[in-house]
Amino acid sequence: MIGERIKLLRIQQGLSLNELSHLANVSKSYISYIERGIQKDPSPHIISRIAKVLNTNIEELFADAINDSYFLDKEWIDLLQDGVHSGLNKTDFKLYIDFIKYRKKHSSY
Repeated sequence: MIGERIKLLRIQQGLSLNELSHLANVSKSYISYIERGIQKDPSPHIISRIAKVLNTNIEELFADAINDSYFLDKEWIDLLQDGVHSGLNKTDFKLYIDFIKYRKKHSSY
């Protein structure tokens, strides 16, 4: 789980919850919710900020969540990270997916 991974890295690096919160510019309560598994679907933008402070990347934070039947290769991960760094959020991403499904359904090829 991503929260467990964040907490482990935070503790390994000697950071308190307050320090991580300050450095990542994310509320302490939000990080706490992620670490405790209360927040199960954190924003990729927030995860990106936390990963940067923890000297890692999104892929490493989600490493435990990736199973053998589903794997994103480096090109997909890079593309998603570029989107997050450009301000793409989950809602925007879902809209793009819906648009692509619509176009495929209504295309004439």
